[in-house]
Amino acid sequence: MSELKSTISEALKTAMRAKEKSRVTLIRNILSECKKIEVDERIELDDARVLSVLDKMVKQRKDSVQQFTDGGREDLAAIETDEIAILQEFLPTPLTEEEVKAIVEAAISESGATSMQSMGAVMAIVKPQVQGRGDMAQVSKFVKLLLN
Repeated sequence: MSELKSTISEALKTAMRAKEKSRVTLIRNILSECKKIEVDERIELDDARVLSVLDKMVKQRKDSVQQFTDGGREDLAAIETDEIAILQEFLPTPLTEEEVKAIVEAAISESGATSMQSMGAVMAIVKPQVQGRGDMAQVSKFVKLLLN
């Protein structure tokens, strides 16, 4: 079992002991998503893959917050925001804008990219370094900016 997944399992036990119902539900959802991938692909998830699951869940909730806010449902947006905070407890510390820019610049020089046609190669180098620590939309913005 990956280190991150065992940390999440321990957090589940702690939340169950503290009778934090909403936290228990969310952590069970995390473990359920991981288990689903393991069963479908017949693999044991490593930390990088668990990070991508967490990243995806955060992105889904950010989209939901935006939709609920646009729809005037602040109560539901607040619930999603609370879930984002819980999910981010399991993610590594986020990268600063300068760190993301430095990673992108290094990837561009490493891949020898000179135009937007090389964006895929740059993103392939950047994604493993940024996964779970930065917003891929921000990374994409920097890549486009630096390749134009």
